[in-house]
Amino acid sequence: MNHPKVTDLDYINFLVAAPSVVSCAEAGRVQPDGPRRAAHDALTRLLHRLAPDATPLWEEAQQHVVLHTGLLIVDDTTLDKPYAQHIELVHRHWSGKHHRVVQGITLVTLLWSDGTDAIPCDYRLYDKPVDGITKNEHCRTMLAPAHQRGFHPRCVAFDSWYSSLENLKTVRGYGWHWLTRLKSNRQVNPDGAGNRAVKDSVISPDGTVVQLKGYGMIQVFRIDTPDGDTEDWVTDVLTMTPLERDDVAGQVWTIEVDHRGLKQFCGVERCQARSERAQRNHIGWAIRAFLRLEHQRICTGISWFETKMAIIRSALQLYLSLPSPILIGLAQYPSTA
Repeated sequence: MNHPKVTDLDYINFLVAAPSVVSCAEAGRVQPDGPRRAAHDALTRLLHRLAPDATPLWEEAQQHVVLHTGLLIVDDTTLDKPYAQHIELVHRHWSGKHHRVVQGITLVTLLWSDGTDAIPCDYRLYDKPVDGITKNEHCRTMLAPAHQRGFHPRCVAFDSWYSSLENLKTVRGYGWHWLTRLKSNRQVNPDGAGNRAVKDSVISPDGTVVQLKGYGMIQVFRIDTPDGDTEDWVTDVLTMTPLERDDVAGQVWTIEVDHRGLKQFCGVERCQARSERAQRNHIGWAIRAFLRLEHQRICTGISWFETKMAIIRSALQLYLSLPSPILIGLAQYPSTA
């Protein structure tokens, strides 16, 4: 039996280097010359042949993770697919980027961060209309292996979508602390007089200890937002200070930066394959491509942008040293300017 001409690492290297066009056809065009030069159909078969697996991501990520410090952050992002007609995994989702419902694939990420480094450790793809699994269930299925791997983070952080009682109790069961935001209608008992919506309770920006219905004692911080609204940040750490809350909340932002870099530099949204398996493989390999850019930044201090541009500049320098004869020939025609 003939061995495959390309592997997942070949595809990942292509994603790291590709400037904008990300497709199997384009990957085939740029393969190095040789007796076993891979064509686009070899790359297409690769996407469909291998079983999607998030384990290699952790195997590559763990060298940068400190298990007993930092934050574990859970959040999701929508991978835009505005023109998809028959691509599996594509559904209608709310997009924080567009501030409306759009067509795309929802990626749920588990990220470790110490405030400087942002290391994706696990991920899931939301496909509830087909498999019936909710985002909250995906969250718990990522936290379970994180616990088995020995994580003991300073805090587990997520937004209000993931602040269900089951999630909070799962984090507590692992011996971890958590920080999140509460929706305004969540029931709390601030004074022993009965449950009421947190929005109707008097909450101090310096922290107020209340009882969360169905959970137990928590501390709530009411924070004014730049748009004139308020947010209720909550934690099970009853001794957390406003300064500590602000520090943890600031580090949570690293997952937004991670998702932006993944989309901008690794072509995670640009796979045109229709099948679920191909999409899952492409997205997983794009995350591993991003991890390589983050590894380079950690080791050398060179940003994701500069690493990407260094590859592109080398190709431009090679072309400019010997431009195409066809394009050189255009110089004989007078300018129309």
